[in-house]
Amino acid sequence: MELTYRPRRLRRTPALRALVREHHLAPTDFIYPLFVHEGAANEPIGSMPGSRRWSLEGLEGEVGRAWDLGIRCVVLFPKVADGLKTEDGAECFNEHGLIPRAIRRLKEVHPGMAIMTDCRQAVAPARDGADLIGPSDMMDGRVGAIREALDEEGFEHVGIISYTAKYASAYYGPFREALDSAPRATAGKPIPKNKSTYQMDPANGRESLTEALLDEQEGADILMVKPGLAYLDIIHRLRAETELPIAAYNVSGEYAMVKAAAERGWIDERAIVLETLMCFRRAGADLILTYHACDAAAWLKAG
Repeated sequence: MELTYRPRRLRRTPALRALVREHHLAPTDFIYPLFVHEGAANEPIGSMPGSRRWSLEGLEGEVGRAWDLGIRCVVLFPKVADGLKTEDGAECFNEHGLIPRAIRRLKEVHPGMAIMTDCRQAVAPARDGADLIGPSDMMDGRVGAIREALDEEGFEHVGIISYTAKYASAYYGPFREALDSAPRATAGKPIPKNKSTYQMDPANGRESLTEALLDEQEGADILMVKPGLAYLDIIHRLRAETELPIAAYNVSGEYAMVKAAAERGWIDERAIVLETLMCFRRAGADLILTYHACDAAAWLKAG
């Protein structure tokens, strides 16, 4: 049988493969998550090799490094001292708190860098210069309430990146170590086993479409899927249903597994990371939150 069409014709050389490549990966596709604490030193995170809890000075330098590599957005996660953790979340309103100081400092030194905060109290970080608010708790109606509050205070320009499909996942473990945020007993209440009453069941896919529709109606600007790698099908489903940008969160557990295997020489870290990030793009993600951001940007720059 004579073949009239041979797909391999367009795979024959690097130039031909580049010519017909459907998706591309660039540092501007990345959002770089950064942990910050009150200490004077940068502290390594045991379960996340290569990641650190940054001091304010160290954070400034790391954001500068990210900028030089072509990354244009960072998201800040604070390690809050136990004594400041209260049921009413009062520290979120403290204009002298860690995140407000970090935002103001970064906006002064790196004014071009977009800053996202993972915060339930939206107006305070907006006042300090945050460009995107990410309400991570995934409570019903949260996006609408934040949009209304921002608009009432004159922050119509501040966007909302909603944790639209955030699953009750086991992949978050290293993140909780990084911020010392594992569930714990409070006021005599038992330690909660998980967050399944408000985060999504990993067995559910169609439900993500409902969540996306609600967030879009409430005013979300970007929809996020978290975790990303084990939920590529969810990214693909949302891409088919909305015109809004889709973000994938390449979470701490996914990062830690790659790092652990690479340290043992079992995988090629560079190849695995770039392939994984490209797969997010192929599935439909416009943006990728990843702890690999600086490494990946450097590898892409090197060619």
